[in-house]
Amino acid sequence: MSEGIAIVEDKGIVEIHIDRPDKKNALTAAMYRAMTAALADAAARPEVGAILFAGKGDAFCAGNDLKDFMAGPEGGEAAFEFIRAIAAFEKPVIAAVQGLAVGVGTTMLFHCDLIYATPDARFVMPFVNLGIVPEAGSSLLAPATLGYAKAASMLLLGEPMDAETADRAGLVTAIVSGDALLDHARQKAAALMTKPPQALAVTRRLMKGDPAVLKQRIEEEARLFAEALKSAEAQEAFAAFFEKRPPVFRR
Repeated sequence: MSEGIAIVEDKGIVEIHIDRPDKKNALTAAMYRAMTAALADAAARPEVGAILFAGKGDAFCAGNDLKDFMAGPEGGEAAFEFIRAIAAFEKPVIAAVQGLAVGVGTTMLFHCDLIYATPDARFVMPFVNLGIVPEAGSSLLAPATLGYAKAASMLLLGEPMDAETADRAGLVTAIVSGDALLDHARQKAAALMTKPPQALAVTRRLMKGDPAVLKQRIEEEARLFAEALKSAEAQEAFAAFFEKRPPVFRR
């Protein structure tokens, strides 16, 4: 569907593979649009029962491709359209995570139902470090999932969370060896396909809670994210990133 995104479908399961391993699967606007289109297509077809996200290479997703993201508004718009799409998606979503899961590579997981991670998985949400704010509803979902203290260490300090800690905190369903990861995730997706679909859909909806609350938070984050992106703090943080130096923030 797009350079950097590969779609595989088998027996009602649509696999969305982030396929840009040379860039640690960093996402461009085109890649976001391809994933959003795949979700819309899967939502519209009753024969599709589940989505499986996976990443090629040694990383799941390094977040936004910052050069692409900073090139103009298109990157941000495509990112938030994907976020809205995965948050509103009404069928089960599985993720197979190895290596780095940075930024949206972590926040998208809060919208997944089953998350399998390798022992080397590392989850990072470095928004504050970049002078911006969380997205994908993570300011709401991270404290609810991890507890406030763990969420604060990730969102305020930008500290990574390793696979074992993520397992104990409830971010991942199970830790699986790297050579078995994708097969294990596929087996669980196939198991979901054997369940009565209406009971499965209603149970999932009940577990997710009121979608209006999440939608409101996503839109609030999007507004504040856009404002923060124009700030002196973000400009300094991004400049320091590209210049490979520590940022200097003024109080």
